[in-house]
Amino acid sequence: MSALTWAVAAVVSDDTGRVLLCRQGRGERRYALPGGRLRPAESPVRAALRDIRAETGWEIELVDLVGVYHLTGPTGQTSPGRAGPLPDVLVHVFRARAAGVRPAADPPPGCRLSWHSPDALPESVTPLTRAAVTDARAGRSGVLHDVSWTPGVADPGRPTTDDGGRSRTGQGERSEAGQGAGAGQPPEQRGEAADPSLHR
Repeated sequence: MSALTWAVAAVVSDDTGRVLLCRQGRGERRYALPGGRLRPAESPVRAALRDIRAETGWEIELVDLVGVYHLTGPTGQTSPGRAGPLPDVLVHVFRARAAGVRPAADPPPGCRLSWHSPDALPESVTPLTRAAVTDARAGRSGVLHDVSWTPGVADPGRPTTDDGGRSRTGQGERSEAGQGAGAGQPPEQRGEAADPSLHR
């Protein structure tokens, strides 16, 4: 395993059941769950509340933990501008509700927010987002899920389930790079590995 980054994200729903997604930057960026990286000595709960408000402007109410997702990238590859390979990311993904009918503040520039039906997610959604929304919609909690990325291989879509009913990605399944990133944060801080060719 490479270096490990701890991150948080949330499947934030509104009163109609739609899910809040963020699309960062310009060009062919993917939709992703709102979230970010934990600060030193910060709990995942506090990080989720802080990061999601900072990224989206929405106050949220955390309902429960959907699961912990381990995102791994290809070994031995180094992206431009980095001294080593992208870190593995351990992401606490929460189920959450939007508090109120409007955001409490404006999101920072570069974050294009939109609400989507869980049954009709955009094509350009990150593998972590697809897996977490599927698990949240199915009512799963306490999921332990591995999500991996290899360039040039299609997103496998829905996760498989192991004998214990926990969601997981099958042994040979790999997904494309997630390109969603938090405001000013590298994609790996959002719980998605970045396509090295897309680094700014």
